[in-house]
Amino acid sequence: MPPWVALAKLCLAAGVLGLAAAQAAAHDDAGPRALPGVRADREPALIRMVRQDCGSCHGMQLTGGLGPPLTREVLADKPVAGLAATIYAGRPGTPMPPWRALLSEAESTWIAEQLLRGFPDEPRRQTR
Repeated sequence: MPPWVALAKLCLAAGVLGLAAAQAAAHDDAGPRALPGVRADREPALIRMVRQDCGSCHGMQLTGGLGPPLTREVLADKPVAGLAATIYAGRPGTPMPPWRALLSEAESTWIAEQLLRGFPDEPRRQTR
């Protein structure tokens, strides 16, 4: 098995676990303003997924790592639809896995739009 296939499988598995943990942890957190097709209560989990799971390849600050940077400056000339398609379907022949098992197309578009704006930080958990 080529090393990139193993890496892609590892990233996808981490994504499944990370998204489940984020959903469980995001009950009281508020995310950015909701866009059509994405529930506001889902946004904290999506932010956590991008910061943690995508960050494992693209860098925890999304400034690059094994994968390219996902900063607003680097992505400025990229169309939302192209970014969303890459998130949703992956890039065959590269380590970029498809996230369609975990995301809807609307959620992929929401992530792409947030990346173009400058991706939000994870909401801080309130302690009681």
